Amino acid sequence: MAIRIPIERIRNIGISAHIDSGKTTLTERVLFYTGRIHAIHEVRGKDGVGAKMDSMDLEREKGITIQSAATYCVWKGSRQQYDEHNINIIDTPGHVDFTIEVERALRVLDGAILVLDSGKGVQSQSITVDRQMKRYRVPRIAFVNKMDNPGANYDRVAAMLKEKLQHHPVKLQVPIGAEDKFAGIIDAISGRAYYFDGDDGERIREEDPPADLAARVVEARQEIIAQVADVDDELAEKFINEEPVTDDELRAAIRRATLALKMTPVMCGSAFRNKGVQLLLDGVLSYLPNPQEVVNEGHDQDKGEEKVVLDSDPEHPFVGLAFKLQQDKYGQLTYFRVYQGKVSAGDTIFNVSNEMRKVRVPRMFRMHSDDREEVETAAAGDIVAFYGVEASSGETFTDGKVKITLTSMHVPAAVISLAVAPKDRNAEANFSKALNRFTKEDPTFRVHQDEESQQTIISGMGELHLDIYMERMRREYNCDVVAGKPQVAYRETITQRGDLSYTHKKQTGGSGQFARINGFVEPLPQDAVETYEFVDEIVGGAIPREFIPACDKGFREAIKKGSLIGFPVVGVRCTINDGLAHAVDSSEAAFKTAALMGFREAYAAAKPLILEPIMKVEIEAPSEFQGSVVGQVNQRRGLILETVSDENVTVTAEVPLNTMFGYSTDLRSATQGKGNFTMEFARYAPVPKQEQDEMIKAYREKLAKEAAARK
Repeated sequence: MAIRIPIERIRNIGISAHIDSGKTTLTERVLFYTGRIHAIHEVRGKDGVGAKMDSMDLEREKGITIQSAATYCVWKGSRQQYDEHNINIIDTPGHVDFTIEVERALRVLDGAILVLDSGKGVQSQSITVDRQMKRYRVPRIAFVNKMDNPGANYDRVAAMLKEKLQHHPVKLQVPIGAEDKFAGIIDAISGRAYYFDGDDGERIREEDPPADLAARVVEARQEIIAQVADVDDELAEKFINEEPVTDDELRAAIRRATLALKMTPVMCGSAFRNKGVQLLLDGVLSYLPNPQEVVNEGHDQDKGEEKVVLDSDPEHPFVGLAFKLQQDKYGQLTYFRVYQGKVSAGDTIFNVSNEMRKVRVPRMFRMHSDDREEVETAAAGDIVAFYGVEASSGETFTDGKVKITLTSMHVPAAVISLAVAPKDRNAEANFSKALNRFTKEDPTFRVHQDEESQQTIISGMGELHLDIYMERMRREYNCDVVAGKPQVAYRETITQRGDLSYTHKKQTGGSGQFARINGFVEPLPQDAVETYEFVDEIVGGAIPREFIPACDKGFREAIKKGSLIGFPVVGVRCTINDGLAHAVDSSEAAFKTAALMGFREAYAAAKPLILEPIMKVEIEAPSEFQGSVVGQVNQRRGLILETVSDENVTVTAEVPLNTMFGYSTDLRSATQGKGNFTMEFARYAPVPKQEQDEMIKAYREKLAKEAAARK
């Protein structure tokens, strides 16, 4: 990497998919064909080495990706038809519990490969990662993997992209056979067939297409032109006038439409069987953007958060985003995406998100999974790791010449909590160190102290998420952990308007306290983005302006803990429209208390109820177990949304999280160990009345016991 590759020949891409679609296997092949590794190791390989990108022992043991891993490689094209291109790659987890890893990768990437299983097509986590790609406007190529597997169907998967994800899919290739007859791939644009010879598919053989597919290839090219013409004006003109379209013109039109997010190129292959990966890499160079072709916006803090477009120019002032933290044996590595300007080892940079705190960049690396290569300078478009720079995920850094912040990534709410404690009291220091590190590294892993029980509570995205962190405490910090029963993250809300009228009056020695507030609480609309809203309708100075923020603070304090079962209150709008203050006795504290107590009274009148997290669950099992699978879902108060049955049955359902504990064991025993499932948070829904009454009763009994114990 001594020669710097120009920015127009840089690609920053992520590889994302549903669990077990072959992302890490695909990344392994990419590294092999680009010369970054010299031998292929499988994800669940018998050689005990494991895939390069799964560097954690836990990842190799479980055969899943837990942390996103960054690497880079150089590609000249499958037939040396391009200049050298630098591809920065982030391999992301497929399991929904580690969704933040996908979120932060897509936040800093310019393009993506959406990997789909040729037999299963668009699955639940495919929908989630696609939603994340849309959130950050990331152009993508769909790669239909596992074309050698039973049930492989390239056309059906492309159709599912349209039905389930509302893409405009355009198939650029024609597979030569499928399942055990999958032999190679035809590029429908050039009309050439490609076969992959050698032990690892490293030798590409180019031929005319087989005679029985020749007519299909001509038809496929016409389909591509017609479909791209639907979304690209330049090609549409040629298509309408029936003018001939050259291969270069067609590829240029596909690139324009892909970058404009108007279409998704669809390619196919089998990473495990070493077929089609080199052509996919060619597609990355041909159809995914370089950093200059992506619009990156920031907010200028010196101009009232005015939007500014960043220029991927190394000569402009430096702007970079810290998007991932990782602790290793040498210290903290902070992963950065450089959006503008350049930065060198030894430079001083400023943390705009943290009051322009000054930090020096001691050393800088390009990462290759857990290996590193030291570099002196990083410029716009690069993804590097700084060693020794303290930062939090989502913070923006500049060289001090500008004060620009970048929007941070979306962090989903936790749905499950556990009370944890170290088995051995002597391991408490290590326990604290581990929790501090993990909360810095992973924004979806949260820790707090329960005020009443003084227990340490960890919260996360699912059972596997928390299990992994407890196992990491044991391995990396020599700290065995005992855990309580999992606790679901319930919420409380209101169903109608409740009037608010409260006077806080306290007269003791010295100055007293006085505050009166009037107003109401009401439910927010169901489609509201925020979970709390404060409305100030005070006129004529009934409450002095300086005390209005105190009312907001009081309400915010009140919604932290609802009165039904002590969980946060969501979906509520608090409005104040009248009140009274005293010239001497009124204060911020008095109005904050009035709002807090007034909310509690109004809340009781607003018919509150308990909400529980509902999970979207996708279960797959052999068809003969369909009855057992459906029966188990019904027993758990589940609502079946869809059942697709062929050799295997796939059941999609919405099930309350509270009923899903221990489900993996029940599913295995009901399907002779052949069933598996994935689940992700879908929405909150009211708890059935009988269950709600029991929960409220149990909560009140608990409070009564605690009160008696204090006496």
